Amino acid sequence: MNSNSENFRLADVTAATCAGMKKTNPIILLPLGSHEDHGPHLPMGDYLLAEVLAGQIAAGAAKHGITTLVAPTLPYGVADYFAASPGAMALAPASFKAVLEDLLGGLIAQGLTRIVILNGHGGNAPMIHEVTLAIKTANRIVIPSFYLWKIARVIMERHLGSEAAPRFGHGAEPLASLSLALRPEATNFEPVAGREAGFELGLPVSGFGTADFAGVPIDVPSQFHQVPDGAIRAAASMASAELGAAVAHELVEVASSFVAYYAKVTATG
Repeated sequence: MNSNSENFRLADVTAATCAGMKKTNPIILLPLGSHEDHGPHLPMGDYLLAEVLAGQIAAGAAKHGITTLVAPTLPYGVADYFAASPGAMALAPASFKAVLEDLLGGLIAQGLTRIVILNGHGGNAPMIHEVTLAIKTANRIVIPSFYLWKIARVIMERHLGSEAAPRFGHGAEPLASLSLALRPEATNFEPVAGREAGFELGLPVSGFGTADFAGVPIDVPSQFHQVPDGAIRAAASMASAELGAAVAHELVEVASSFVAYYAKVTATG
């Protein structure tokens, strides 16, 4: 699947053209992502996947007759469990909130009030909710957020059925197969090998921010490199470009249909 984002990029529109389009209040897609560790097999910039999908969603919305523009992708997400990974770049929650408030507030002040967020990072979700709830309260404008990877997981689970569960996780599915389909040149499944869980306070790290004590999870400040990587290894052995392409196609279909629905229900403000 090739990106069609070059046909719909807000970055390619002149200010004068945009001023003319403002009369129809076109849909603006705002892709968000992250630049963080996804394991030894996937690139750090999953925001680029969000960007590719945003272009395809805009193209799909155009087939519904909806004028849709893709804003520049914000490549940095909320910092959570990846600060110790070399090359990771992220924003503190307060910084991300301020940036998102500025981006959304600027568009709204210009009269561009029909915005759909395409989120590609779980850590962004709480701040997205906080910012969009404040905008709804103050301006009576509802800005929905389409969490790409959560929806991709739902779609992929339908394809995989009962064998799906062990393959999902950070750096595993759905990003593993999506990356093989959309950015194969940046993936390398050869170096994926077993990694032992790390320890905090002498306890084995059992997940993001948790360690096991007597069979119950205790919250501890752990990082991604300490988390067991069973899901990554399961996904690496079974991920496929074919599965990723099928999931991406369905994801784009449902997202573009949602954009068309959102355009209809917001047509009169």
